[in-house]
Amino acid sequence: MPKTISKDIPLAEIVLRKYEKPSNLNQRDLIRKLCLSVGLLQPGDSRDVIVDVLHVLIQKSKNKQMINSTAVRDEVIKLRKNNNLPLKGIADSNIRRQLKRLRDLFLVEKVINDYRITEWDKLSTIFEERIEKFHLESIKNRVQEYFEVLTKEVQ
Repeated sequence: MPKTISKDIPLAEIVLRKYEKPSNLNQRDLIRKLCLSVGLLQPGDSRDVIVDVLHVLIQKSKNKQMINSTAVRDEVIKLRKNNNLPLKGIADSNIRRQLKRLRDLFLVEKVINDYRITEWDKLSTIFEERIEKFHLESIKNRVQEYFEVLTKEVQ
Protein backbone atom coordinates (compact mmCIF):
# COMPACT_ATOMS: atom_id res chain seq x y z
CA MET A 1 0.00 0.00 0.00
CA PRO A 2 1.49 3.39 -1.01
CA LYS A 3 2.35 5.86 1.72
CA THR A 4 0.23 8.94 2.04
CA ILE A 5 2.35 11.99 1.43
CA SER A 6 1.42 14.97 3.54
CA LYS A 7 0.64 18.16 1.76
CA ASP A 8 3.44 20.68 2.04
CA ILE A 9 1.76 24.00 2.61
CA PRO A 10 4.05 27.01 2.40
CA LEU A 11 4.07 29.50 5.25
CA ALA A 12 4.67 32.27 2.74
CA GLU A 13 5.37 32.57 -0.94
CA ILE A 14 6.00 35.21 -3.52
CA VAL A 15 6.35 35.17 -7.29
CA LEU A 16 8.54 37.75 -8.97
CA ARG A 17 8.82 38.14 -12.73
CA LYS A 18 10.95 40.54 -14.73
CA TYR A 19 9.43 42.31 -17.72
CA GLU A 20 10.68 45.08 -19.97
CA LYS A 21 11.05 48.54 -18.47
CA PRO A 22 7.74 50.37 -18.06
CA SER A 23 7.31 52.91 -20.82
CA ASN A 24 4.50 54.19 -23.01
CA LEU A 25 1.86 52.26 -21.05
CA ASN A 26 -1.45 53.62 -19.86
CA GLN A 27 -2.25 53.29 -16.15
CA ARG A 28 -4.25 50.06 -16.51
CA ASP A 29 -1.45 48.42 -18.50
CA LEU A 30 1.11 49.54 -15.88
CA ILE A 31 -1.03 48.03 -13.12
CA ARG A 32 -1.44 44.86 -15.19
CA LYS A 33 2.35 44.53 -15.57
CA LEU A 34 2.77 45.10 -11.86
CA CYS A 35 0.23 42.36 -11.11
CA LEU A 36 2.05 40.03 -13.51
CA SER A 37 5.40 40.97 -11.94
CA VAL A 38 4.34 40.05 -8.41
CA GLY A 39 2.32 36.95 -9.27
CA LEU A 40 -1.16 38.39 -8.78
CA LEU A 41 -1.86 37.63 -12.42
CA GLN A 42 -0.56 34.76 -14.53
CA PRO A 43 0.87 35.33 -18.03
CA GLY A 44 -1.87 34.85 -20.61
CA ASP A 45 -4.61 34.96 -17.98
CA SER A 46 -7.74 36.64 -19.30
CA ARG A 47 -9.29 36.75 -15.82
CA ASP A 48 -7.73 40.05 -14.85
CA VAL A 49 -10.28 41.67 -12.54
CA ILE A 50 -7.51 42.04 -9.93
CA VAL A 51 -6.01 44.72 -12.19
CA ASP A 52 -9.19 46.77 -11.94
CA VAL A 53 -9.53 46.20 -8.19
CA LEU A 54 -6.00 47.53 -7.64
CA HIS A 55 -6.68 50.34 -10.12
CA VAL A 56 -9.71 51.47 -8.09
CA LEU A 57 -7.73 51.43 -4.84
CA ILE A 58 -4.90 53.43 -6.41
CA GLN A 59 -7.37 56.02 -7.68
CA LYS A 60 -9.00 56.30 -4.25
CA SER A 61 -5.64 56.61 -2.51
CA LYS A 62 -4.89 59.84 -4.40
CA ASN A 63 -7.55 61.55 -2.25
CA LYS A 64 -7.05 59.28 0.75
CA GLN A 65 -10.51 57.79 0.35
CA MET A 66 -11.45 54.50 2.00
CA ILE A 67 -13.73 52.21 0.00
CA ASN A 68 -15.80 49.14 0.88
CA SER A 69 -15.93 45.99 -1.22
CA THR A 70 -19.35 46.79 -2.72
CA ALA A 71 -18.12 50.21 -3.89
CA VAL A 72 -14.96 48.56 -5.24
CA ARG A 73 -17.15 46.22 -7.28
CA ASP A 74 -19.21 49.15 -8.62
CA GLU A 75 -16.05 51.05 -9.61
CA VAL A 76 -14.57 47.92 -11.21
CA ILE A 77 -17.72 47.53 -13.31
CA LYS A 78 -17.37 51.16 -14.50
CA LEU A 79 -13.70 50.66 -15.37
CA ARG A 80 -14.36 47.43 -17.25
CA LYS A 81 -17.22 49.03 -19.20
CA ASN A 82 -15.04 52.06 -20.06
CA ASN A 83 -12.32 49.71 -21.33
CA ASN A 84 -14.79 47.49 -23.23
CA LEU A 85 -13.81 44.48 -21.13
CA PRO A 86 -16.14 41.59 -20.29
CA LEU A 87 -17.91 41.84 -16.95
CA LYS A 88 -16.42 38.61 -15.63
CA GLY A 89 -15.13 38.13 -12.12
CA ILE A 90 -17.24 40.92 -10.65
CA ALA A 91 -19.24 38.86 -8.14
CA ASP A 92 -19.01 40.22 -4.61
CA SER A 93 -17.27 37.05 -3.42
CA ASN A 94 -14.60 37.35 -6.12
CA ILE A 95 -13.99 41.04 -5.43
CA ARG A 96 -13.48 40.19 -1.74
CA ARG A 97 -11.11 37.37 -2.73
CA GLN A 98 -9.07 39.75 -4.88
CA LEU A 99 -8.94 42.26 -2.02
CA LYS A 100 -7.69 39.46 0.24
CA ARG A 101 -4.95 38.61 -2.26
CA LEU A 102 -3.85 42.27 -2.27
CA ARG A 103 -3.90 42.27 1.53
CA ASP A 104 -1.82 39.08 1.62
CA LEU A 105 0.83 40.89 -0.43
CA PHE A 106 0.68 43.90 1.96
CA LEU A 107 -0.42 46.28 -0.81
CA VAL A 108 -3.85 46.85 0.70
CA GLU A 109 -5.17 46.92 4.23
CA LYS A 110 -8.63 46.63 5.70
CA VAL A 111 -9.76 49.13 8.32
CA ILE A 112 -13.05 48.00 9.84
CA ASN A 113 -14.98 47.25 6.61
CA ASP A 114 -13.15 49.57 4.25
CA TYR A 115 -10.01 49.16 2.19
CA ARG A 116 -7.12 51.40 1.23
CA ILE A 117 -3.59 51.24 -0.09
CA THR A 118 -1.57 50.31 2.99
CA GLU A 119 -1.18 53.35 5.26
CA TRP A 120 -1.81 55.62 2.24
CA ASP A 121 1.80 54.91 1.35
CA LYS A 122 3.44 55.00 -2.07
CA LEU A 123 3.40 51.62 -3.78
CA SER A 124 7.18 51.78 -4.21
CA THR A 125 7.61 52.31 -0.46
CA ILE A 126 5.27 49.42 0.32
CA PHE A 127 7.30 47.19 -1.97
CA GLU A 128 10.58 48.23 -0.39
CA GLU A 129 9.55 48.14 3.26
CA ARG A 130 6.96 45.37 3.42
CA ILE A 131 7.66 43.06 0.51
CA GLU A 132 11.39 43.36 -0.16
CA LYS A 133 12.76 43.95 3.33
CA PHE A 134 10.27 41.89 5.31
CA HIS A 135 8.40 39.28 3.24
CA LEU A 136 11.08 38.49 0.66
CA GLU A 137 13.87 38.61 3.24
CA SER A 138 12.12 36.10 5.52
CA ILE A 139 11.49 33.72 2.61
CA LYS A 140 15.09 34.07 1.42
CA ASN A 141 16.42 33.38 4.92
CA ARG A 142 14.33 30.21 5.28
CA VAL A 143 15.44 28.92 1.88
CA GLN A 144 19.02 29.64 2.93
CA GLU A 145 18.47 27.54 6.09
CA TYR A 146 17.46 24.57 3.92
CA PHE A 147 20.60 25.00 1.82
CA GLU A 148 22.78 25.17 4.94
CA VAL A 149 21.26 22.09 6.59
CA LEU A 150 21.48 20.11 3.37
CA THR A 151 25.09 21.20 2.87
CA LYS A 152 25.99 19.95 6.36
CA GLU A 153 24.30 16.60 5.73
CA VAL A 154 26.07 16.06 2.41
CA GLN A 155 29.55 16.84 3.76
